[in-house]
Amino acid sequence: MLRLADLGRRFGDVVAVDGVSLEVAAGEFLTLLGPSGCGKTTTLRMIAGFETPTSGRIVLDGRDVTPIPPQGRGVGMVFQNYALFTHMDVAENVAFGLQAQGAPRAEIPARVERALERVELGGYGKRRVQELSGGQQQRVALARAMAPEPRLLLLDEPLSNLDAALRERTRSELRALLKELGITAVFVTHDQEEAFALSDRIAVLDRGRLQQVGTPEALYARPANPFVAGFLGRASFLAGRVESRREETAVCLFPGGERWEARVAAGAELKAGAAVRVMARPESLRMRRAASGGGRGGRELEGVVTERRFAGAATFYRVRTGRAEVTVQGGGGDAGEGEAVYFRPHDDALPIAFPAEAE
Repeated sequence: MLRLADLGRRFGDVVAVDGVSLEVAAGEFLTLLGPSGCGKTTTLRMIAGFETPTSGRIVLDGRDVTPIPPQGRGVGMVFQNYALFTHMDVAENVAFGLQAQGAPRAEIPARVERALERVELGGYGKRRVQELSGGQQQRVALARAMAPEPRLLLLDEPLSNLDAALRERTRSELRALLKELGITAVFVTHDQEEAFALSDRIAVLDRGRLQQVGTPEALYARPANPFVAGFLGRASFLAGRVESRREETAVCLFPGGERWEARVAAGAELKAGAAVRVMARPESLRMRRAASGGGRGGRELEGVVTERRFAGAATFYRVRTGRAEVTVQGGGGDAGEGEAVYFRPHDDALPIAFPAEAE
């Protein structure tokens, strides 16, 4: 449905987007995820036609739309600030896109009302934009983008101005609505929780480059590099060396003599003796108080709790071990700050070994 081929954008000496190639299937909800300045909004604006690529192509339904202006692409866009016209009422705002498209005047009122009903704002047409809540304004912006029935809907952090409770509810409604209508969507956010909740697939960007594309589950479980691992959820890294390698796993040796089995990162050429960064998720580690008795096992690392943070359903511990800090979720017999503890991976949870030089 949508294909980006080696897409690039420079602003003088600054490379904002660097050779991004990506495909989006019809009806798919794909999220461009990354930190501020990674190129995700510039990529979205190039798809919409508001930015001209320095290199590469944008193909929509088999047609190269790279040179075509925004109004000729059949693409809808919802902006971060909604970009509603305050001098117009709700119906006039929604009708704006239809008028720009050249829709017959007689059809516009019915199409406006249908679009408002889709976002549960039927009967709100005569209200002023200033009378609406933030969540209602967001839905008006969505109705305006969907009224022309675009082939592709682009959303640039449209939920960022909502409070936490409304944001969570709105994103659930948004995904359900787009799936019901079968609309293909490309969504931009820097919030990994939002990306997990909405996306069929996620494309992670950093410094203008595409780092990895996959389902939320695949990216979380098998990140391609330490950047993806750290950006998608909590991740702790420990320095070690490969003691032995067997197909997709390696035994990693730490300076204190402890050994952890780890999955080798995809594509990594790790041989015995290679320096590695071993990544573990908080929920994959188990911890016990050193004072609880029993000797330290060969897989257990020793550390000291530097922070204990209660987060409702879980408690997180920051543990200092050597030069590294590790985050552990739960367990520990309610260890307190300053207390010595031992920790290791759960038996059914392997950490991931990245080459030490990996970013």
